[in-house]
Amino acid sequence: MRKKIVAGNWKMNLMNQEALLLFNTISSKLDKDSIANVMVFPPSLFVHQLANSENSEITIGVQNFYPKDKGAFTGEISVSQVKDSGATSVLIGHSERRAYFNETHQFLKEKVDSAIDYELEVIFCCGEPLEIRENNSEMSYVKKQLEASLFHLDGDTIKKCVIAYEPVWAIGTGKTATIAQAEEMHAAIRFWLTEKYNSEIAESISILYGGSCNASNANELFSCPNVDGGLIGGAALDAEAFLQITNSF
Repeated sequence: MRKKIVAGNWKMNLMNQEALLLFNTISSKLDKDSIANVMVFPPSLFVHQLANSENSEITIGVQNFYPKDKGAFTGEISVSQVKDSGATSVLIGHSERRAYFNETHQFLKEKVDSAIDYELEVIFCCGEPLEIRENNSEMSYVKKQLEASLFHLDGDTIKKCVIAYEPVWAIGTGKTATIAQAEEMHAAIRFWLTEKYNSEIAESISILYGGSCNASNANELFSCPNVDGGLIGGAALDAEAFLQITNSF
């Protein structure tokens, strides 16, 4: 059975004490009977402290890393440092990394391979900007992202990964893909997994929705047959809203 996942991407927000308060509030109020696997991706400065807290119910990941073990890469965080910090998951391919930091398909492929080598769980992000959606080219665009940076993995390895579909035009805009649009792309991704690998592998991989998912629409989104949870942005910074989303299955 596919994992149900609610992952909070805190992006470049919060100060240390704010991060601790948010994490501890979520931890203390998390429904132990919830079927959701809960993850948070804080700013890297806070990862070690949160990952080594006494709470074991929440998975801690990093938003970014450099795909080398060490070296003269000023300002970067190596994959080995991520592993040493206690983080167990990584975001790769987020639209903001692609758009603002020019991360290419090839570079994202290197990051995927590096994370796999260090036994870190990959949440691979894919999704189209507004102009691609308006040109009705979203299917070929997203498929190319997956083929270029993720689908080189063998079947056993890709089963350890999670895919997050994020319609870029719906991130931080308040816009949300319709339920039909979200399900259509999630179903397409699962079809491409079946096409590349097989149906058993395709049915084992969790696919998350990552476009302005919030407490008011999560239940409806998560009811879609191929939507296995959400990669949550703004709503992840509000403990009560985030907790409500974790209980939306």
